[in-house]
Amino acid sequence: MTKAAYPLKLPNSIKQAEQRLAKEDGVSLNQWISSAVAQKVGSVETAAEFFKARAARAKGTGIMPFLIDAPDIPEGAHKD
Repeated sequence: MTKAAYPLKLPNSIKQAEQRLAKEDGVSLNQWISSAVAQKVGSVETAAEFFKARAARAKGTGIMPFLIDAPDIPEGAHKD
C-alpha cells in the first residue's frame, strides 16, 4: 500500500478526544485517524452509490401529484 503524508491541524479539543479514543482502542493516533477517515470515505461512497442506483430507477411520475398541488411562486420571490 502506498502512503502519503498530510499535515493535519485540529482544534486541541478534537486532538485530545482522538488521543483518548486511540488509547482506548489500543492503536496509535495515526492508525485511529486513518480508520476514521476510511469509515467516512466508505460511508460517503456507499451513499453516493445508493442514490445513483435510486436515481437510475426513478421515473419521475411519483412527484407529479406534489408538483400539481405546489403553489405558483414567481421566480426570485422565494424566501431564503
